[in-house]
Amino acid sequence: MDPIKVDFSQSGSSGKGKGSGKDAYLAPKKAGIKTVISIIGTIIGAVIAYYFMLPAMNFKSTDMYMYFGVVALIYVALQVLLSGVIAKPEYTVYVKKQALVPGAIILLLAVVVGVGMLISSVIFRANSYSRIIDVDESKTFVSDVAEANFQSVPVLDDAAAAALANRALGDLSSINKVSQFELSGKFTQINYKNAPVRVTTLAYGDIFKWLKNTGTGFPGYIVVDMVTQKADLVLLPEGSYIRFSTEEHFSKFLMRHMRFKYPTYIFDEPHFEIDEAGEPFWLCPVLDKTIGLFGGTDVKGVVLVNAITGESAEYTLDEVKNDPALQWIDVIYSNSLLVEQYNYHGKYGGGFINSIIVQDGVKVATEGSNFLAVNDDVYMYTGVTSVSGDQAIIGFVLVNMRTKEANFYEVSGAKEYSAASSAEGVVQDYGYRATFPILLNISGQPTYFMSLKDTSSLVKRYAMVNVQNYQVVVTGETIAECMEAYVQKLKQNNIKIDVDIDEIKEATDNNDPDNPTPDAQPVDTTKTITGKVSDIRTAVLGGESVYFLQVEGSKKYFRITASQAENVIILNEGDEVTITYEKASGSILNATDVK
Repeated sequence: MDPIKVDFSQSGSSGKGKGSGKDAYLAPKKAGIKTVISIIGTIIGAVIAYYFMLPAMNFKSTDMYMYFGVVALIYVALQVLLSGVIAKPEYTVYVKKQALVPGAIILLLAVVVGVGMLISSVIFRANSYSRIIDVDESKTFVSDVAEANFQSVPVLDDAAAAALANRALGDLSSINKVSQFELSGKFTQINYKNAPVRVTTLAYGDIFKWLKNTGTGFPGYIVVDMVTQKADLVLLPEGSYIRFSTEEHFSKFLMRHMRFKYPTYIFDEPHFEIDEAGEPFWLCPVLDKTIGLFGGTDVKGVVLVNAITGESAEYTLDEVKNDPALQWIDVIYSNSLLVEQYNYHGKYGGGFINSIIVQDGVKVATEGSNFLAVNDDVYMYTGVTSVSGDQAIIGFVLVNMRTKEANFYEVSGAKEYSAASSAEGVVQDYGYRATFPILLNISGQPTYFMSLKDTSSLVKRYAMVNVQNYQVVVTGETIAECMEAYVQKLKQNNIKIDVDIDEIKEATDNNDPDNPTPDAQPVDTTKTITGKVSDIRTAVLGGESVYFLQVEGSKKYFRITASQAENVIILNEGDEVTITYEKASGSILNATDVK
């Protein structure tokens, strides 16, 4: 008897055979239900992915395409897991068919991104890139850049500001919050009450301190004066906390808070600022891609977020520039974006081919940048050099960080880092490191000015280097001493300048709390305000009763203890008072007397 032959090619133990030959495949049991589960799981995964990825739902955002690609992959991954194809390879054809649509979506997304990048490429749009920023090159250094006013010249960089700010954290002991917070590490340089300062928010010390304090938020922020080198912890009025921050999590994380309100906006990295009353805000620049689909990044507006309440308002660039109520805003364009735009301008003005081969007139920004306070605005400064990679600058550019007004000044001389190295060489025995130089006009002489820091990032000396002759380099323990040495050094090189050393000495010493001039007249550090009490708040800090008074017409609170002025105990709202308080920045000021 012949053996019985059974053909299993069209059936299987786990599913039903479909098709024949190469198209035959086995579907897992309850394949339809598993597909429904995959779809539901994909929707849930899409929500979770959106919550953490926070993509802008904008065709000009590459994050959106990446997000939809991730969603498609989630569906494929769920099909792989639910089908059991890893254990049963016979379901491979089934899974491949299930992945056809998501795969097509991913391919389409990749094609769109690829084409978008191609049509946005600088190779084809070099001329458009070169015009993304307008640069006025008709100005001259001596006539247009005012002579240095050392009462407004910043002497600190980020590291030095952070070292001083860390000391100010000790003031948290006054509200029993010491060791709970640390610095966020992100500083914004602004002009606050006509003085250049850097401001920063706080961050939680660790996850446990976040769990303990996130219910209220951050009690204040830190202001570092870039001239006097004084750092202050500014505590908000009682009951007020910074609740929305880049250092928060979940719904109070600033970018998540913004994304849910503005789902289509492409945001630049937000930065922290305070208005003239000391109110804390986050500025979120709204970006646009002005060349093709993804190229020519520029700012088209700003969203202003109250760091305490989370309330937001959207403004156009014209409104920020022209509205007097918004003049306190100093930074709309980040320095990295401005450097990128200037490099486009300098490299591609003669076309893409010229930028690669001939390189006629091609110039780029040097490796670093710094900030200058000019009138009531903050300007980004960077040197400009040729693309040949030499160690000289051919000029420098100043760009207003609020309006993007850009001016190029033709000045030949040493690069900033070369000048910094020269200054460090003078004090090499101490191992001091130089801050990134600032270019100043010293009686018509382009001069690099920098601070010299020790290993703790504390400023120990100052240095000046002549741009056109960087062998002229001097240092001094004070700005006046450094300036005096600089004048003498220039005279030795047959360069005479007209500088009043006594005036500089008086101005800089009176602004330096650690090095006052012995013979200088005492500087009045107090002010008075008279008016009716509009609000009274009390707190017990360190076992002592502290009163916070607000006067009609002022948004500030004046802090004083009962031991300093016993009459505050019987004050009521509406009483007429005269408060003597210490000059300082912030929304809470220390009072010394109340009458």
